[in-house]
Amino acid sequence: MKIRKNLEPIVSGISAAIVISILGFFTLETSAGVWLMFSFGATVFLVFVLYDLETAQPKNIFFGHLISIIVGIIFNETIGLSFYSLGLSVGVAVILMVYFKVMHPPAASNPLVALFMDLSFDYILFPVIAGTIVIILSSILINKIILKRKYPKRLF
Repeated sequence: MKIRKNLEPIVSGISAAIVISILGFFTLETSAGVWLMFSFGATVFLVFVLYDLETAQPKNIFFGHLISIIVGIIFNETIGLSFYSLGLSVGVAVILMVYFKVMHPPAASNPLVALFMDLSFDYILFPVIAGTIVIILSSILINKIILKRKYPKRLF
């Protein structure tokens, strides 16, 4: 069943709400740790509204978030919070995402989160890796199987 154009915004919003609610449930209602971070809101926008863009593909989501949070944590562990670490960490994350061809704009905010929240390396597994995997699997299920969209273009 193809979604009518005038209903696509509603379907995309409901799909985004479902995925964020799943991550929120794991975070707030279980002892499974933190599965949700702020940049995931922009990520689900991409996978359900701009799903055909390269920046919305699974490889970009996973590695974009991973690279940028690692950069932020390294800056946090070595330099700490300062006006120059904020700018430099985002700049380095952007450079690496472009260099490795895993551009994912929402992930560019991860170094800021790492610095402002004083995060350490345990944040990489939960929520970054676990959360991105849930987003990727959910977006494939919803886009491809339920909404009959051509997503992803390629998995990795």
